[in-house]
Amino acid sequence: LHPYCSMCLFLTKLYATNYDYFFFILVQFGRTEVIDNTRNPDFVRKFVLDFFFEEKQNLRFDVYNVDSRSCNISKYDFLGQTFCTLGEIISSTGGRVEKTLSGIPGKKCGVIIFTAEELSNCRDIATMQLCANKLDKKDFFGKSDPFLVFYRSNEDGTFTICHKTEVIKNTLNPVWQSFTIPVRALCNGDYDRTVKVDVFDWDRDGSHDFIGEFTTSYRELSRGQNQFNVYEVLNPKKKGKKKKYVNSGTVSNPSQPTSLHYMSPYQMNSYAMALRAVGEIIQDYDSDKLFPAYGFGAKLPPDGKISHAFPLGGDAENPNCLGIEGVLEAYFQSLRTVQLYGPTNFAPVINKVANCAAEITDGSQYFVLLMITDGVISDMVQTKEAVVNAAALPLSIIIVGVGPAEFDAMEELDGDEVRVSSRGRLAERDIVQFVPFRDYIDRSGNHVLSMARLAKDVLAEIPDQLLSFMKKRHVKGRAFVPDPPTSILLLVIY
Repeated sequence: LHPYCSMCLFLTKLYATNYDYFFFILVQFGRTEVIDNTRNPDFVRKFVLDFFFEEKQNLRFDVYNVDSRSCNISKYDFLGQTFCTLGEIISSTGGRVEKTLSGIPGKKCGVIIFTAEELSNCRDIATMQLCANKLDKKDFFGKSDPFLVFYRSNEDGTFTICHKTEVIKNTLNPVWQSFTIPVRALCNGDYDRTVKVDVFDWDRDGSHDFIGEFTTSYRELSRGQNQFNVYEVLNPKKKGKKKKYVNSGTVSNPSQPTSLHYMSPYQMNSYAMALRAVGEIIQDYDSDKLFPAYGFGAKLPPDGKISHAFPLGGDAENPNCLGIEGVLEAYFQSLRTVQLYGPTNFAPVINKVANCAAEITDGSQYFVLLMITDGVISDMVQTKEAVVNAAALPLSIIIVGVGPAEFDAMEELDGDEVRVSSRGRLAERDIVQFVPFRDYIDRSGNHVLSMARLAKDVLAEIPDQLLSFMKKRHVKGRAFVPDPPTSILLLVIY
C-alpha cells in the first residue's frame, strides 16, 4: 500500500426560507504525505487549526491508497474514513483519540489515531544538520541506507513523529542535508522537552531495519558542534543480547542550528555583537561599571511564568552586572535557564527603566536603555505611551533589531521625522534611535568593522539628546559633566 490521509473540515452554514434547512459545505483542509509500502503509516505532516470552544468543528478524515501520479482523488483506492470533532480530540486524555475507519461495506478498514496539542507562541525556526559515524551494516549486498526520524514527546509520555531526513544510500557514515523546522513543531517551544531520534536502514519494501535510537533536547541541539553533542546510537535488543555491545554508531552535528541566540565557539551572535559594540563605548562614561541587565519575553523557572522584565543574572534584588563582560556572561547563562517566549512587549521594561530615571532628574545622571530584539513589537500603543512619558526624563533609548524580521513598525518610535505621540500628546524630545543590525553587517565577514559602524550610528544622537534634556531643565555648568560621571546603561534582550 501507498497510503495517505486527506483531512476535510465541515463548515456549517444555515439557510432559512419557509422551512429550516442546514447545509454542510465540505472543504478539503489538507493532505498528508504519501508513505510507500506499509499498512501502518506514521504520517509526519501536521495540520494547524484554530480551536473555538463555543463552536462545533466537524472533521472528516479519508484514507486512500495512492497508486497513480494523478492529483485527482478519484484515481486513488479508497481505504476508509472516520468522523469526529476537534473538541473531541482536544478534550480526550492526553489529546489522543483512536477511531475506527469505515466506509467499505463488509470490510474492516483498520483504525486511525489522532493526537493534538496546543501550540506555544514560540516563533523560533531551527536549521540543523546531522551526520553519523560507524553505523551498523544492515544490507547483505552493501552497507546501509540510513535515514533519521525525529519524534517530539507528548505530555502523556508518548512520542509523535515530526520530521524525517532523506535516505543516504550505501554508507555507514552519512551526512544528511540541513533542514529547517519550527521549534514549536520539534518541541512546542519547550527547549528542554525530550526529542527522540530513531536511525533506520531504508528498504524498498517498507520494512525498514531499526539501527538504533538516542534522545536529546532542542537546548542540547542548539549548542551545535561540541564534545557533548555526540550521541551514541543504541539498539536495546542488541544491548540486551551482547555483553560486549557498545553502540550501533554515533550521530553528531557537523554544523549548528541558526538560532539568533546560538552560542558559537568561533564567533559572537548578533545579540552579543550589538551589546559589545554599544556597551564598550558607553561604559567609559559610567563611574562604577555596574550595569543593570534585563531580559524580556521568556518563561522563567521553576513555574514557567512569562516575564517581560527579568534580571539576566537571576537576582531580582540585584540586577547589576560588572562591566560588559559581566552582562555577556549573564546573557549566555540566561539562555541556559529560561525559555524564550512571545509576545514581544516593550512597554514593561521601558516603564521599569523610566521609574529609575524619574528618581534623579537634577542632571547628575543620565540613563541609556539599550534594547536588542528579533521580534516585531506586539504592544505598540502601550510602548508609544511609555516613550512619550519617558521623553520628559533623563533617558535615551537605543533599539537594535537583529535577524530577518520586518521592523517597519519600529520606525514609528524613532522620532527623527515625526515626533512620537500618544493620546494627543507629543513627546517632549526625540529619545529613541532604532537601527536594524543587518544594515551594518560587513559583507567580507569583518565583525569588528560591523560593530564599529553600528556603534557610530546608534550613539551619534546621544549627546544631543542629553543636551536637549539639560536645556529643558535649565541645568547649567558642572552638571553637564557630573563628578564623578555616572551614566547608567541598562541592557534588555529578547
